[in-house]
Amino acid sequence: MALFRRNNVWWYDFSFRNQRIRESTHSRSKTVAREAEQQRRRDLERGIHNITEVQQNRIRALADIAEQYLADYRLRYRGVTFAEYAIGHVVRLLGDKLVVDIDDAAVLQYQTDRLKESAAPKSINEEVRFLLTLLGDSGDLIRARLRKKKKLKLPARRKIGKAYEPEETQRLRDRSKDSRSPHIRLALALAINAGMRDAEIKALKWSQIHLDKRFVQVGESKTPAGEGRTIPINSVLYEAILDHRAWYFKKFKAIQPELYVFPYGKPYPKDPTRQNAVSTLSA
Repeated sequence: MALFRRNNVWWYDFSFRNQRIRESTHSRSKTVAREAEQQRRRDLERGIHNITEVQQNRIRALADIAEQYLADYRLRYRGVTFAEYAIGHVVRLLGDKLVVDIDDAAVLQYQTDRLKESAAPKSINEEVRFLLTLLGDSGDLIRARLRKKKKLKLPARRKIGKAYEPEETQRLRDRSKDSRSPHIRLALALAINAGMRDAEIKALKWSQIHLDKRFVQVGESKTPAGEGRTIPINSVLYEAILDHRAWYFKKFKAIQPELYVFPYGKPYPKDPTRQNAVSTLSA
């Protein structure tokens, strides 16, 4: 065991079954730190009293399991965009934790953290579903306990689609020109001229836009029939894409196939490697 101090707080650093455990004891007392380290070892030992595979998974970092899960997911399923997006948030917030350390409280805290980031309840529920799947048997137990407490899912609002009259559509176009959001014009053009849903628009990557052949290919969709469909690019949409490309290149200095067309960031886009979390039609 190695104890060391950082900012007057004691930390422990040791190896457990080839997994490095380096954590703060949140204490300025070396005696307390030594006891905390011993307790941590006992907790890890208790967490592995199961079959060999479960033992190994329980002391693995969640990020490692997520990487393996996604690799298998890509082989088995055609639509992987949303899974990558959802698991990406899970790994960002919980990836450095060991599976043995993720309990009911950690899942509830994850929900709270994502709500603070203005993520939609429906998206958070899907992310939690992936999280519990990654956890395996312990995820099943957490799911059962949270369901019993009626805390497994956040209440999600049901939105009913509305058909706009031509005059309303034109007013939306006119207002989009004055919007401060760099997203709104292209997002509106995709919704009106391509009939794309908000979730499809948010997940759009540059690899799905084929300007040379004048079509957009939809990625993961709400329905199997909608997934992978191709949509012609008319003159209005073409112009909106070109303007957005010019802004995008000036902002990020590159347009790569794997980057998102509508980058993450609020109030202004800042990370093109992450999907925008809020509605692209929000001015």
